[in-house]
Amino acid sequence: MRILIVRHGDPNYELDTLTETGWKEARLVAEYLAKFNIAAFYVSPLGRAQDTAKCTLEKMNRKAETFDWLQEFPAHIHRPDTPDQETICWDWLPQDMEKDNAYYDRNDWCETDIMRAENVKEVYKKVCNGLDELLKKHGYEREGMHYRAIKPNNDTIVLFCHFGVESVMLSHLLQISPMILWHNFCALPTSITSIYTEERRKGIASFRVNEFGSTAHLYVAGEKPSFSARFCECYANEDERHD
Repeated sequence: MRILIVRHGDPNYELDTLTETGWKEARLVAEYLAKFNIAAFYVSPLGRAQDTAKCTLEKMNRKAETFDWLQEFPAHIHRPDTPDQETICWDWLPQDMEKDNAYYDRNDWCETDIMRAENVKEVYKKVCNGLDELLKKHGYEREGMHYRAIKPNNDTIVLFCHFGVESVMLSHLLQISPMILWHNFCALPTSITSIYTEERRKGIASFRVNEFGSTAHLYVAGEKPSFSARFCECYANEDERHD
């Protein structure tokens, strides 16, 4: 089985839709996905993901099922650099995150005082449970840290969603803290992450990433990937994102 996770196109967050560039990216990723035999499509309820999916679904004359748990990871916290306001769980300054090794642990990352002060653990479990229910529907049932291949198959499914929740799903499949993925990986707009099963022993499957955040569909069309989700490469780069 293969899972393709597609981040939405370049976003207009204010209107929860896509920018002109984002629509172009969505059309290009649709051209790419149309080459595959896709068993099922799933999408976040948020507008920017729905709009991205729309281009592919219309091109392939298909429908998608919307799951609430695929929305951008909604838990908020008070980060050390923004103690007086609620923010997303990621975009920590490295010097703050490094003060507590728990953030690098797959079990302890959500047990710190900052994470426990909010409903982070509960929201994380909701996403993980939603993903496991979906995989069970497609023949793979969670058992410990691997999956029981109840009905092993070579199907491909596509999930249109967001970087934050993508990192959460990957953390669950790969048994690592999402904090590592949130802060050391970056999935650009319409990037595609490919994950497949390995069933080395009959009935026992694990998931393995063979491609993270691919924007090959943009490069072949001569389209430069959007900068959204990244911070400035150098502090002196005034035209890039600062906080």
